[in-house]
Amino acid sequence: MSAAKPFDIPKRVVWDAYKKVRANRGAAGVDQQSMADFERDLSGNLYKLWNRLSSGSYHPPPVRQVGIPKKSGGTRYLGVPTVADRIAQAAVKQLLEPEWDPCFDPDSYGYRPGRSAKDAVAVTRKRCWRYDWVVEFDIQGAFDNIDHELMMKAVRKHVSEAWMVLYIERWLTAPVMTPDAACEPRDRGTPQGGVISPLLMNLFMHYAFDRWMRRAHPGNPFARYADDAVIHCRSRAQAESILSALAQRLADCRLSIHPEKSKIVYCKDSRRRERYPSCQFTFLGFTFRPRCAQGPDGKLFTSFLPAVSDDAVKHMRSVIRGWRIHRRTNWSLEKLAQLVNRVLQGWWGYYGGFYPSAMRAISDYLNRKLMLWGRRKYRRLRGRLLASFAWLRGVATRQPGLFVCWRWAGIPTAR
Repeated sequence: MSAAKPFDIPKRVVWDAYKKVRANRGAAGVDQQSMADFERDLSGNLYKLWNRLSSGSYHPPPVRQVGIPKKSGGTRYLGVPTVADRIAQAAVKQLLEPEWDPCFDPDSYGYRPGRSAKDAVAVTRKRCWRYDWVVEFDIQGAFDNIDHELMMKAVRKHVSEAWMVLYIERWLTAPVMTPDAACEPRDRGTPQGGVISPLLMNLFMHYAFDRWMRRAHPGNPFARYADDAVIHCRSRAQAESILSALAQRLADCRLSIHPEKSKIVYCKDSRRRERYPSCQFTFLGFTFRPRCAQGPDGKLFTSFLPAVSDDAVKHMRSVIRGWRIHRRTNWSLEKLAQLVNRVLQGWWGYYGGFYPSAMRAISDYLNRKLMLWGRRKYRRLRGRLLASFAWLRGVATRQPGLFVCWRWAGIPTAR
């Protein structure tokens, strides 16, 4: 290690971090510097960042607060770091994640390599068949309310490099620049939107929830995705006991359960006869509730299954409306397909993985927009609803792969 540099940070670490940040793109921070701006003097900017990190003189600038609408209503606030700060965070994350991830619980699914929200939904579906009751809970403002003292206690337990500890603490306490340009100090939380924040969240919840569950309730499996989780229980009494104990545990960790998003649910199906007012819950965009299913013998029965939630359907319809397809009459259908198919592929790849027939509503909605486009573009179809349906059905029959939804839901039908 150089005498002039108290911290030995290889330049390659900063270079690799830059490549990851560049691939993820992202908005500019408080300095309004975009990735393109940063790259105009790439070698100089990367060297300056490495030099400051290595000397211990790097102080993160404020994060820019940005409000985005939630699918369920309300606003979620993200903290957008500058490009240079995202690179610095990525440098620490790429060194820590391979060491931390093997320590995390197998039922922790959020923001982890090789794990996904669909994995959490799949394991929850299977467990709902074996356990009659579910405790659904959400932590109120988890990213915004993580206690810094407890967070740093966990960090020091897992990090031996002094420079990483130093900068993680500085990132936690970096101020927030609000939309009206006010700079506010932060004494708790880690900004949702920071590169390293999801990793820190997982470490905090590893001790606040995962290890506590394994110790206090080893017979009750759970699935957690960041601050959203479900716990499976054998009885209503057990579920009530766990929910009460959980509220106290989170309070001890200076967090609180979201009162409107936490409840006890009965997994009602053809075998379960008990009456209970709450028989559905929503987890990671899927609503679990009693649904019709077909057994291997062809007989219909009621199972407890996940399907795309109403909020997710509402959001997808809003996105489709925003495309304003009916106004693009100077476009061809092929060009329209190029506009929408990447988004449709993502929707069907995720929400179509469980009870895919529920996604038919989105296919029908898009078809109606395409029919309206056809009536505005072609004079022979104007004012003729049935004719526009026949036209679209003909297109789908000839080109069934043109729109992604046709591949999954089939050609348009009269619904």
